[in-house]
Amino acid sequence: TRVTTQLHGSGCVSGWEKGVLYGEGQNLARYLMEAPANHVTPSVFADTITNRLAPYADHVTVHKRSQEWIEEQQMGAFLSVSKGSEEPPVFLELHYNGCPDNAQCPLLLVGKGITFDSGGISLKPPSGMDAMRADMGGAATVCSAIVTAAALNLPINIIGLAPLCENMPSGKANKPGDVVTAKNGKTIQVDNTDAEGRLILADALCYAHSFNPRAIVNAATLTGAMDVALGSAATGVFTNSDWLWEQLHKASVVTGDRVWRMPLFQHYTRQVTDCQLADLNNVGKYSRSGGACTAAAFLREFVTAPHWAHLDIAGVMTNKDEVRYSSGTLILELFLIFELLASYSG
Repeated sequence: TRVTTQLHGSGCVSGWEKGVLYGEGQNLARYLMEAPANHVTPSVFADTITNRLAPYADHVTVHKRSQEWIEEQQMGAFLSVSKGSEEPPVFLELHYNGCPDNAQCPLLLVGKGITFDSGGISLKPPSGMDAMRADMGGAATVCSAIVTAAALNLPINIIGLAPLCENMPSGKANKPGDVVTAKNGKTIQVDNTDAEGRLILADALCYAHSFNPRAIVNAATLTGAMDVALGSAATGVFTNSDWLWEQLHKASVVTGDRVWRMPLFQHYTRQVTDCQLADLNNVGKYSRSGGACTAAAFLREFVTAPHWAHLDIAGVMTNKDEVRYSSGTLILELFLIFELLASYSG
């Protein structure tokens, strides 16, 4: 059932309409995250977003990249995760061209799209595993943001990338200690198959650079350590750019969705590069120490852009105690991303 809302009185009509579209975007992300994993597979996720963007075909191009394309791109890290599942992977690529000046470099959004995360061979405990249907919250955020930008007709160019797959145990799945090769040629020792999100993001970040973006922002329900550090109070932001941090912070002030800047010390980089069999280890030398920071340091090994931010949204993927939102699965920083896009286009 579709619920409609109306503004009564002499309030700000444009602000009201913007708020309605923000709400619809958030509902789309929430639907994708709440739906059972057997209902929202990688292919169904991609089809859902494609259908939602159909009314904006004049400004939006959608590419649903197949496993064959992923193989041609030599995205070995992504493929190493997807191969454990019978569901084929999809690399969803969205282009929103809202700026008449085609020379404008795009803002690049990347979202982790694990539609179900069992942990793979490093199997998660059964308690709470059902919630891992929402482990594609980053992809839901990115895709909903582009749907919202198109609905608002924002004068900005955006590219959204969502590597979509399941992380499942099988005879074909990654085994602890396996070594895989990412798109940029770096080798990765996979010591924990439940640290899979950073593997699929690594290849997506490499691909993102081919578009010469103004900035790259990736969002991911990446680490339980982020939830331990900040809980649901704030999104942890790791960035190599003071300028991009200021943009995110300004957007958060407008929406009220808190952000907190986290460190990218070389201390953490050394932990992921101190590896016996490969260039990098996917969990770091001390796997239980500074997990959110070592995950961010791992991602940074696949970034050369001067303006990049990684948003670890694991702590804010569910609403625990924010009274202004309903309970359940909900990316609390989604409005922050919407506002970031609106401010870029201003």
